[in-house]
Amino acid sequence: MPDGGMGPGRRGGGGQPPPTNVLGGPLLPCSVAPVTGFFRDGCCNTGPEDLGLHVVCAEMTAEFLAFSKARGNDLSTPRPDYGFAGLKPGDRWCLCAARWEEARAAGRAPRVLLEATHIAALEVCRLEDLKAHAVEA
Repeated sequence: MPDGGMGPGRRGGGGQPPPTNVLGGPLLPCSVAPVTGFFRDGCCNTGPEDLGLHVVCAEMTAEFLAFSKARGNDLSTPRPDYGFAGLKPGDRWCLCAARWEEARAAGRAPRVLLEATHIAALEVCRLEDLKAHAVEA
């Protein structure tokens, strides 16, 4: 790949263009309260070290949090040892694209903020599906 194998729009070294969202525009922040993102920068940025592809900016629901917990990823229980207060409905969080897709296939996908969802999500998710679950910015 000409981009060093990182995929479209993935964060790279100096001189890289700014991250892009799934609509082709600049990647907007997802959440700073709670602070989210693989790099804990509030954005759903990604890079070669982000093996889980944490790029879908999703608005949490009780239904999705229960779904994720049942799948082995408890996002609602506080983990003070990691500085994690736990998520609650209404919080926005950068989800792994594969988890969001799994939830969508099960009818449990949370709403998505497209402008804050990294273009790399399209490696796993269809734009039509993301748009069908869109929430206003």
